[in-house]
Amino acid sequence: MGVDPERSKVDRRTVIKGSVVTASAVTASSARAAAPDTLTWGEEFDVVIAGFGLAGCSAAIEALEAQPNARVLILEKAPEAFAGGNSRASGQSLWIPHNNKKALMHYQRQMSAPNPIPEDLLDFWADQMLTLEPWIKERAREARQEYQTGDGGIMEMPELGAEEAVKFNSTILPRPGGLWLAFKKNVEKRPVTIWYDSPVVDLVQDGNSREVFGVIVLRDGKKISIRARGGVILAVGGFENNLDMQRNYFGYDDIHPFGSPYNTGDGIRMVQKAGADLWHMRARGQSGGLWPAFKVPEYETVFMRNFQSEYHNFIDVAADNRRFNDETRDHWYALTHQKVKKHGHHFDTLFYQVQPVHMIFDETLRKNHCLMMKWMTWNSAVHQYDWSKDNSVEIAKGWITTAKTIGGLAYKIGRDPDQLIRTVEEYNAACSAGVDKEFGRHPSFLSPIATPPYYAVELKPGVVCTSGGAKRNKDSEVLDYSGNAIPGLYEAGNLGSFISHLYQNGAYLTEAMITGRTAGRNAALRAKT
Repeated sequence: MGVDPERSKVDRRTVIKGSVVTASAVTASSARAAAPDTLTWGEEFDVVIAGFGLAGCSAAIEALEAQPNARVLILEKAPEAFAGGNSRASGQSLWIPHNNKKALMHYQRQMSAPNPIPEDLLDFWADQMLTLEPWIKERAREARQEYQTGDGGIMEMPELGAEEAVKFNSTILPRPGGLWLAFKKNVEKRPVTIWYDSPVVDLVQDGNSREVFGVIVLRDGKKISIRARGGVILAVGGFENNLDMQRNYFGYDDIHPFGSPYNTGDGIRMVQKAGADLWHMRARGQSGGLWPAFKVPEYETVFMRNFQSEYHNFIDVAADNRRFNDETRDHWYALTHQKVKKHGHHFDTLFYQVQPVHMIFDETLRKNHCLMMKWMTWNSAVHQYDWSKDNSVEIAKGWITTAKTIGGLAYKIGRDPDQLIRTVEEYNAACSAGVDKEFGRHPSFLSPIATPPYYAVELKPGVVCTSGGAKRNKDSEVLDYSGNAIPGLYEAGNLGSFISHLYQNGAYLTEAMITGRTAGRNAALRAKT
């Protein structure tokens, strides 16, 4: 894993000597009140990074660039096979801007208009964005993987200035997962200690000054105190897979993550206890949007519905067994991260508000269109599930319900047969007329649901990520309620992202690099002093 052999020996000797702090020896309250000279440390490092996603990798790489002799520890909650966070399962897209700082800042300022970003942070971010691509290329070169650029960029909300700000989108191949794999290889080539299956459960913090001295880690069933001489960097992602937080912080009642199932809001709890001021907990649609998804019992996370189809023999029905939108707009909503513009403002699509929702389709679509997007989401990138091209395997698994008639299908999925039959008949009549008076579906996309057997699959709202967390400044320092930095505590990536409202494709991953690099550099230099 790229761990220095001599350092790993020291780590083992330390544990053998009995420096492991048991759960009874260190409690959350005692850890927070203890100063570094009154607590027995299980181990000491210069920089301690919680989270092994793209932000954590960037922090480790930059920490050693700033201070080559620094001792760097990455603590990863997941087992090694499931490390990587959302960056491993995302669309892998990176936003590369035009060389126009003014346009770049204007666009991001417009995207954040209802909840403005501090101008000094925005200015710093723009400077870093304009110089980031060569660094990304170097990571690809070092990993011996291909850096790929597109002919143009995905322009989200173009009327806000996307064309002037977005040059193109790039990535590091292969897809899915190649981007994180390249950064992982970069980290493993350096003297970085990596502990898997080792979640951070608390911070060690002075009760008066609030300075953070280290962390408490759960490892092999025991709690270990780890001193961080330069600082602790929280890069643990958001709270996508914590339904209680989703309900109470945002108001969603039944959504599921496309990304890492290990993102359960650990960082939110820690920064709250540390006295941090929170922001962006209610970023509209959690910025990455809520996408139609399939949830099945065998997997904790969800599959994204494939919006790239040449066949349109389907409708979506809401709780009242009626259609509620132009279903084929999925393709266009994918270019705005599931936002629809109404009355001059962008809102989430109606999909998540009209649950339960079923997709109803016929044999024509079934045999010609794979329902799942194959190149992103945790289930495809990490579990490597390959959805069958004609959906036959998933039908056999019971994930897709089938019946010879629409009425029989309604009965099987718990819907009123008469209502569902009427809805399908009305849709088929619109197909025959070539006009969808109710929702304006394009005539070329009006394909009837007419070839038996018929199928249904329940659609759940899938969340890309969350951006809420602690407020942070341009140095990636966590801020308290007075706007002052909490000494020794840094934050990077989705946790506390600066994205406050709308989202441009490729912004989260590039921000993870920028904030990770900044946190790693500053923590390493702080240890040196």
